[in-house]
Formats: sequence, C-alpha cells, structure tokens
Amino acid sequence: MPRNVDTLLELAEAALSQQSVELSATRARQLQSVRAEGTSGTGHIDAAFSLNVRFRLVFVRCHFNGTNGRNPLTLSVDSRLGAAHDAELFTIERAGVGRDVNLRISEAESRDPSPWTFQAGDAVRIQWTNPDPGSLTWGLTVGLAMAS
Repeated sequence: MPRNVDTLLELAEAALSQQSVELSATRARQLQSVRAEGTSGTGHIDAAFSLNVRFRLVFVRCHFNGTNGRNPLTLSVDSRLGAAHDAELFTIERAGVGRDVNLRISEAESRDPSPWTFQAGDAVRIQWTNPDPGSLTWGLTVGLAMAS
C-alpha cells in the first residue's frame, strides 16, 4: 500500500476514535440530564408523562393548596403493549393539603431491571381524586431521564 494511503487510513481511524469518545461523552451527559414536566389545576389529577426513548422516572413532586382534603395518589405505567400490561407501581395513601408528595427514585432503584424504567411508548400515569374540586389547587412536577 502506498504511504499516503496508510496516512489517510491512520487519520480516518483517529477521527473515528475521536468521534466515538465524543459520542460516549454526549450519551453520558444525556443520561444525567433530567427533564422536568409539570401540570396544575383545580380538578382531579389524571396526567401521563413519557419520552420518545427508553426512560426512567427520577422524581414526582406535587403541592396541594386549599381546604383540607386528602386522597390516594397513584403512579402506574400505561404500557405501549396495551392494557393487559398496565400496572400500578406505587400509591401514596393520603396525599393532599398538608401532605405534599415528594418522591425521589434512587439511582440504585433505577438500575435495570427496575419498575421505574420504561420503554419508548410507555407513559407514567399519575392519578388523584380532588376531594374539593374548584377550591383545592395542585401543582404536579415529574422528572424523567433517558435510561441506559
């Protein structure tokens, strides 16, 4: 092989190696990045959150304001595979005024296999029945991140 072809191959290999390093670093940053999505209202909570890639739930935070009133707040998976695969994941028995929700999923609980990791097309669904609609307000924020 002529020497200049060897040089071109070496340059191409070096460029591909550098690109691989940069892509790995980008992927690592994406895995650490948490996307916060939120909603609020005065009625019942029935909200679904998802990403268009494999993802994990990082946190759920909900603040309630108004008159007294508490009800169960339920987290479930709305599976891309259909209703037969939907599942309740977690229930906070008495969420409401004076009892905000602050759920943080630890890194150890997020490692595969984990009930907190979802496939593209799945959604995390949060439901809560407002005991005093119109008077009791709520603000819900959910943190999602790409799964490895």
